[in-house]
Amino acid sequence: MKSGKSLMDLAAEIQRQSAVKKDYVADTRNLEMIADASPDRPTAGGEVKLVLRNGDSTVLEVGALAHRQIGERIGVPAKYYDRMLTEDPELLAYNVNRWFQRSPEKRMVRTLDGAARAFLSNRYQRIDNVQVADVVLPVLSEIPGIEIMSCDVTERRLYLKVVTHAIRGEIASRRVGDFVEAGIMISNSEVGLGAVSVTPFFHYLACLNGMVRNKDSLRSQHVGTAYDGDENLAHMLADDTRETVDRGILLKIRDVVKFALDRTKFDEALALMQAQTKQEVTGDPAKAIELLASDFGFSEVERGGVLRHLIQGGDLSRYGLMNAVTRTAEDLPDYDEATRFETLGGRLLDLPAANWKRIAEAA
Repeated sequence: MKSGKSLMDLAAEIQRQSAVKKDYVADTRNLEMIADASPDRPTAGGEVKLVLRNGDSTVLEVGALAHRQIGERIGVPAKYYDRMLTEDPELLAYNVNRWFQRSPEKRMVRTLDGAARAFLSNRYQRIDNVQVADVVLPVLSEIPGIEIMSCDVTERRLYLKVVTHAIRGEIASRRVGDFVEAGIMISNSEVGLGAVSVTPFFHYLACLNGMVRNKDSLRSQHVGTAYDGDENLAHMLADDTRETVDRGILLKIRDVVKFALDRTKFDEALALMQAQTKQEVTGDPAKAIELLASDFGFSEVERGGVLRHLIQGGDLSRYGLMNAVTRTAEDLPDYDEATRFETLGGRLLDLPAANWKRIAEAA
């Protein structure tokens, strides 16, 4: 399992971001993309910035995700958008500004450290990481045997992966002492990449892998009432503009965290894992992983990692393949991608029988 940050470092970074981030709602006619033509950075191969007209002018760097969201909103294919950004920023600025003016709408621009990090609907419900942490950490501290195994805050999401040592079971497979502990993953995105969620999480003591299982998860979407304002200004949103529904969502998350570590549901998942130790890969293991990679979206390098860990694990069962997938997560440099692989392990656990048969018998 990828370790991420210490809890102390995570808390410090969440508090830091909370203090410096700013949010704006603006009519796109009051936004302008400009190409940077400074002497030390020529326009060709340079960068672009976003100007918010809010009485004066707020000039922002533009993050990679905000670029992608702007391109999607104005209907410019990602490949062409990226080419303009790299080779002709002036052309990109012209295209963006043209569509901002021709199809005006109100958008929320979320900023951090002087950069636009997200370009979202003005209905986006701001449920921020500091709010989630303030609600769930006190609850977690009251759960018997609880331990935060891994946590991080990336440009995309907050993650808290916790287990309770009070709920564990053994997979009576080829290895003695193959214990699994029950846990949950709490995640949130401040930039429009998913709901605040509480998801089942499993910690394997023998190999220290983690698996995220989307089944039985709670998700609360970031959708609320539109934030409106003066047509002629880009309004900065204060914390007191949040709607009372925020509190309701957070209380729901709090209650789910309290009762999410359920022995009955854990035992059901444990029995499923146990059954899968007997479901063998009867075809070519390399072909099986090739099919799995195609279905799940592995890169060639990631596919090679799964095959390597499958061989090293010496377990050609569905359970062994799941462990090879989740073990590969630890090799990935990016925490978001590592968590995606832990989630793919959960998908393999819940894969329908017909889909598994196709993979297991690949030749």
